[in-house]
Amino acid sequence: MEIEELKKQANNKEVVLEAVKENGKLLEYASEELRNDEEVVLEAVKNDGEALEFAGKEARDNRQIVLESVKKSAWTICYASERLQADKEIVLEGVKKDGQALYYASQELRNDYEVVLNAVTNKGLIYKYASKKLRENPEIAISAMKQDKRVYDFMSEEMQQNETIQEIKNT
Repeated sequence: MEIEELKKQANNKEVVLEAVKENGKLLEYASEELRNDEEVVLEAVKNDGEALEFAGKEARDNRQIVLESVKKSAWTICYASERLQADKEIVLEGVKKDGQALYYASQELRNDYEVVLNAVTNKGLIYKYASKKLRENPEIAISAMKQDKRVYDFMSEEMQQNETIQEIKNT
């Protein structure tokens, strides 16, 4: 469907639903009402997780919609409501796919061992966004170093002196 035609039909749920099934990002041209419609937005993010960018405020606070989006494109957690950026299941889903999702997680989840360990395992440099407490955890630091040795520059002197971290750094 052409964009101009879709703009004219922005309030027509059937038309918009068919369009977002073909291309999720066409959600951008839907009416505000339909950008908050659970069925329409869910179809859009199933087609393309990045369509969450065009979802309305209510839809960005819909757990099912955000989880579906993050499963497809982990970084789209940046579009989720603050409430859902603090939802452990959603954040964990994101950081397992791309550790960068930790950047958008709540402060509480940046202090969650399981969340942070999963994040640094696939994106070591995200270590710098973990809580201070977890940056001092040897397992977290070692996992991050194994993934990316540049993490060393973000470690405390105490962590830098850790024997295993020194071994990783020098290999």
